Amino acid sequence: MTSAPLAARLSEVAGPLFFPVTAFGPDGTVDLAVFRAHVRAGIDAGAAAVFACCGTGEFHALTPEEFRLAVAAAVEESAGQVPVLAGAGYGTALAVQYARAAEEAGADGLLAMPPYLVVADQEGLLNHYAALAAATGLETIVYQRDNAIFTPETVVALARTPGIIGLKDGHGDLDLMQRIVSAVRTHRPDGDFLYFNGLPTAELTGPAYRGIGVTLYSSAVFAFAPDIALAFYRALDSGDDALVDGLLDHFYRPLVELRAKGRGYAVSLVKAGVRLQGLDVGEVRTPLTEPPPAHVKDLVEIIASGRALLEEHASRKRASPGHASQEHASQEHTSRDQASPAGRAGGRA
Repeated sequence: MTSAPLAARLSEVAGPLFFPVTAFGPDGTVDLAVFRAHVRAGIDAGAAAVFACCGTGEFHALTPEEFRLAVAAAVEESAGQVPVLAGAGYGTALAVQYARAAEEAGADGLLAMPPYLVVADQEGLLNHYAALAAATGLETIVYQRDNAIFTPETVVALARTPGIIGLKDGHGDLDLMQRIVSAVRTHRPDGDFLYFNGLPTAELTGPAYRGIGVTLYSSAVFAFAPDIALAFYRALDSGDDALVDGLLDHFYRPLVELRAKGRGYAVSLVKAGVRLQGLDVGEVRTPLTEPPPAHVKDLVEIIASGRALLEEHASRKRASPGHASQEHASQEHTSRDQASPAGRAGGRA
């Protein structure tokens, strides 16, 4: 945990948000050593924040003690380099227990999952998240999806609730999100409430969300192909439409179409992807199941297609007449940054 406010740190991120998978050993128990290696690799690759034990991390399948140990391991590996957030869910009483465990483990914040099973009205949802936010000193991001879909008025109330700093949207209704952004902007004109694109493969809708001002997003791809995820992030941020469109057409759209072929693939396909990169994080826990070999083969080909596109794009840039001068200017800019006090301090968190 760091002393800097989480909202400020997240508003200045310069990379994808990393949702690591939780590693399980051959006997099915949590493998903290492999999990640490996975988290460390993501941070070293350029993750802007670590969201441990959330949806991709199989929060639903972890015992409270496993959860606490995994969150603590992520915090130790981060060592303050990037914020670490942890999932918290189920009914209000259990969600509070998980939140307090995350706080004890040193997390910087919470991702508040939808309540378990029940479909509540807006007042009940607001009461649930207000109670969760009040239970600890951790700043909380509320996850909109499934049985927790909010009206703009409820999000305004959430934005006014102490401890709640943002909304992660996993629902995908852009009309609703535009109305939410507009309502909060109208009633909370200070503009410090954060929004996240939290769809399973958020990059596919990245340009659309960016159009309504939502630039932060979770990247499941970063867990198994950080080079592709980071290249897309930088291309989208810099306006490199050719690379954005190429990756959407030849990597992200095929990946989403493959993900749609199996239940739970938003987790199990990601975990298969991590194993393909050489880190044995084990299989998913029941009730999820592993993708069949044919789908894993498809995933291999999709990853290869994405990396081939990156190489092709890099080759074209190297061959362009202005590349040398651009590279020289970039090196001069980097040298000036490193010479400045901010550069020596490491820049943004």
